[in-house]
Amino acid sequence: MLNKTMYEYPTLERVDLEIGRHYLDSNKKPVPSVTTVLSGTSKSTDALIQWRNRVGNEEAERIIKQSTDIGTAVHEAIENYLNGTSWDNFDESHDQQLAQKISTKFINDGLKGITEIWGLEVGLLLDNLYAGTADCVGMYENIPTLIDFKTAKKIKKREWIEDYFLQGCAYANAHNVMFGTNIEQIVILMVDRNSDFQEFIVRPTEFKFLTRKWKNRLIEFNKKYNV
Repeated sequence: MLNKTMYEYPTLERVDLEIGRHYLDSNKKPVPSVTTVLSGTSKSTDALIQWRNRVGNEEAERIIKQSTDIGTAVHEAIENYLNGTSWDNFDESHDQQLAQKISTKFINDGLKGITEIWGLEVGLLLDNLYAGTADCVGMYENIPTLIDFKTAKKIKKREWIEDYFLQGCAYANAHNVMFGTNIEQIVILMVDRNSDFQEFIVRPTEFKFLTRKWKNRLIEFNKKYNV
């Protein structure tokens, strides 16, 4: 694969507000992160509360931290690998060894479709609207694509991960506005703790439909929190 420096991506300045993570736009006004918008308008909030009540706060926090730590380690390994630097830098702890196994699966089987990289961990920002960091932007099977790497306990069904697709649409639309690109394909690459791999692709027709849903979620968030 080819790494091409085609665009100058901004460095995002994060601010944490009561309603979630925000970033400062070019006018120093805080705008919500894409994940803050999606979590703030999620229909699964009640289910998460019920799960937390069932397992208890302490256990819930442990599970969330473990998943976050594994995901962070895997993302770092993938980024290092795609940048051509040392990626296998895990210690002997259980979670680090699990992250190593997941990273190895990504590298061996999950990244073959990436044919060109324009940027990794790229900041994307639309003034007065939203911002966020995309895992990877480039060409997937020679098509301009927004690419996201996801870890999971078990591979999820497509109908369960619409918010992942909406997140990708938000980033792709921001990229298109900022740089005049025409990205209309989203690829979610997922590896679970059993080292099972799944590729999910959103193509242009579905992309347009999901973009409308994303815009509606953003409007809903702004109304809900008087943004």
